[in-house]
Amino acid sequence: MTTTIALLFGGRSSEHGISCVTAGGILGAIDRSRFDVIAIGITADGRWLHVSDDPAQWRLHDGTAPEVPSDGDEVLLPAAVKRPGEKVQLRVIREGRVEDLAAVDVVLPLLHGPYGEDGTVQGALELLDIPYVGSGVLASATCMDKAATKAALEAAGIATARGIVLHEDEWAARGEEALARVRAELRAPWFVKPARAGSSLGVSRVTDPAALEHAVKTAFAEDPRILIEEGVTGREVECGVLASPPGQAPRTTIPGEVVVGDDLDFYDYESKYFGKGTITIEVPAALSDEETDAVREVAARAFTALGLEGLARVDVFVTGSGEVVVNEVNTMPGFTPFSMFPVLWRNMGLEYADLIADLIEQARARRVGLR
Repeated sequence: MTTTIALLFGGRSSEHGISCVTAGGILGAIDRSRFDVIAIGITADGRWLHVSDDPAQWRLHDGTAPEVPSDGDEVLLPAAVKRPGEKVQLRVIREGRVEDLAAVDVVLPLLHGPYGEDGTVQGALELLDIPYVGSGVLASATCMDKAATKAALEAAGIATARGIVLHEDEWAARGEEALARVRAELRAPWFVKPARAGSSLGVSRVTDPAALEHAVKTAFAEDPRILIEEGVTGREVECGVLASPPGQAPRTTIPGEVVVGDDLDFYDYESKYFGKGTITIEVPAALSDEETDAVREVAARAFTALGLEGLARVDVFVTGSGEVVVNEVNTMPGFTPFSMFPVLWRNMGLEYADLIADLIEQARARRVGLR
């Protein structure tokens, strides 16, 4: 018997289009002899619709990301918790009637950013005991918030960049004081980031103190809570992590490196997805054996310390002295066939379709309800 997967993508965040592109990659590669797929797109205003499972509809076209259309049959979640061993019965409203859509085994949330990667959708699925791929509510919420991630990692003795958290209310009341504190406590360059946004949206690299105020306002446009960090001099390295069976250490990849050309300040949203500037992805990264081992060890420690499940991509800096400093932890990293996370695992011998299957089988094996 095949396993039925509900693929959930789109969503209310500013990363809606990237989520759709991720879904297109999965739809084009998932083993249809093993998995039946139900595509569910979440519109920008939060409606859950049954949409096409044709991968071609969810690809970049002329540099433009696709969007979930507003027309379609609305998907209804179950009205009550399913019984143990049962599948999850999804229904749709079609031409004014409520009809059965599919009996689903696992939900694969491919949502990036707020209203999806941050524990909100995970909470909705938990309420109904629906198995799903990835981390639970607390871990997802913690990793979506860069300031909370930093606090949790530092509590576990894992190095991060020095930083200051600033709320919009504090900025409105004491903006000049906040800027003075940044200039006094953190060395430039500064990286100004929304606390709860991904794909480098709203992120600025600042070298001139006069440009700091504009960068802060740019970050506040994405989130009322922001993080200002001291720049770390080092190589930007990424490591893929997968959960292992209980009692075993997380699985990690040999790291890859993002090499940013001189025509870019940093690896920003446009360079990640739309070809801006010169970016070279090197897999494996040209690190020493000692540096490679250190990155993998820190990535596994971070995965465990944050209580993650399923998958993560841990982004770090490797300094000239060999120190590994965690920059960010992604609980639902970019997942197209050409994204760093699948490429890292392909380098380890785990092909894209098998990686998808691994995550689905993990979700089926884990308990639902309180995690």
